[in-house]
Amino acid sequence: MSPPNRLVLGETVTDWAALTGAADLPDPVAVCTDQPRAAFAAVAQHVADGTELLVAARSRVDEALRAELIEAGFALPDAGVPAHRAAEPGRLWLLTSGSTGRPKRVAHTLPGLTTVTGPQPPRVWLCPYSPGTYAWWQLVTLSLAVPGQDLVVPSTVEDWPLAAVEHGVTAVSGTPTFWRQALYRHGDALARLPLAQVTLGGEPVDQPILDALRQAFPAARISWIYASSEVGAAVVVHDGRAGFPVSWLDSAAPGRPVLSIVDSELVVASPHRGDGQPAAVRTGDRAEVAGDRVLLPGRIGRDEINVGGTKVSAGAVREVLLSHPAVRWARVTGRRAPLVGQVVSAEIVTDVPVETVVLQRFASERLAESAVPRHIRVLPEIPVKETLKSDV
Repeated sequence: MSPPNRLVLGETVTDWAALTGAADLPDPVAVCTDQPRAAFAAVAQHVADGTELLVAARSRVDEALRAELIEAGFALPDAGVPAHRAAEPGRLWLLTSGSTGRPKRVAHTLPGLTTVTGPQPPRVWLCPYSPGTYAWWQLVTLSLAVPGQDLVVPSTVEDWPLAAVEHGVTAVSGTPTFWRQALYRHGDALARLPLAQVTLGGEPVDQPILDALRQAFPAARISWIYASSEVGAAVVVHDGRAGFPVSWLDSAAPGRPVLSIVDSELVVASPHRGDGQPAAVRTGDRAEVAGDRVLLPGRIGRDEINVGGTKVSAGAVREVLLSHPAVRWARVTGRRAPLVGQVVSAEIVTDVPVETVVLQRFASERLAESAVPRHIRVLPEIPVKETLKSDV
C-alpha cells in the first residue's frame, strides 16, 4: 500500500489511493501522454496489478517510435492499438534520453527504480519532468515508498514558481538548464520559496550553477545526482562542489555503485541498473581527475574539440564562460575552420548586455589560446527541450 501522500497534478489535488482504479488499461501498455493525471493513474494501476507499463510524454514518441512499440506488442490506447502479446507482470520500461541517437527501451521493475526507502524529512516536491523519464520515476517512487513526500506537478513548467508558492513546495529537482532558466526568469519569485532541498542532474553539473544556487537558497541542502535509464542513480553529492571525490573511485560498498574510469570514460557497476544491462556499463561520459575530484564535463566526442591537433574540452570552456558575472547559460561547440579544422564557438545568454570581445578577453585570461571562443552568439532566451535539457 502506498503512503497517503498528496499529489497536486496540475489543478487537481488527489493522492495515490484515489488514483487506484482510475485507469483501465490493457496489458502490456504504452501510455503516451502529456497529462499528469493519466501518467500517475497508469502508475497506480501498475502498483495495484503489475501491468507491464511504459510511460512517455506524447511529444517524445514520434511515428517511428510508435511503430516500434506496436511491433514490440504494446497496446497504444491513445491510438486505439491493442496489445499483441502476453504481458510480463511487474515489468516497467523507460526510454533513454536519445542524446546519442534514437531513444531505446530499458527494462526495469518498480523495486529496482525505488532507490530511496528510508525515513526522510517531510517535503513537498516539485516534479517538473516529462512523464516516464528516469528523474520523473525517481520522484514518483519516492512518493510511493516514503511517507511525507508530496508531489506537485505544475500545469506548465514556465509558471512553476507560482504553483510552488501556492502549494508550499519545499524541495525542487531539475536539470542545470532548468535551474539556469529559473534563476534567469524568476529570480524574485524564487526568493519567496523556503526551499530545504535543491537537486539537479541530467546534464553536466559545473561549479558556477552550484554557486548560483547556493547564493539563491542559502538555507537549502544542494545535491547533484548522476543517473541514467541504463545505470540508475550512480552518484549523489551534497558538498556543494562539482564532481565527486577521487576516493570514491573503485570503492566497493554493499548496495552502492562502483565507479571507475576506463580510457577517460566513466564506467558504472550499479545495483540500480536496468535489467539486461551489463554488470559494468560504459556510460559514454568523459571523466577526468582534477586534484581531489573526478569531473564529468560531458559526452565523449561531444565534449572534445580538435583545434589544429590540440584537444579542447567544451565543458572547460563552458565553465569559464559561466563564471563571468553576466553569463547565465552557455553552449560550446566546434565550428569548421580552414587550416586548423575546427575553432571553438559559443552561444550564450546574458542578463545584462556584454560585448563579445569582453567575453573573449575574459576567456583568454583563463584558457589556452586554442580554447578561446572565436565566435560568440548571444541568444535572447535559454533554449530548453522537453527533457529540461539544452544539449550543452
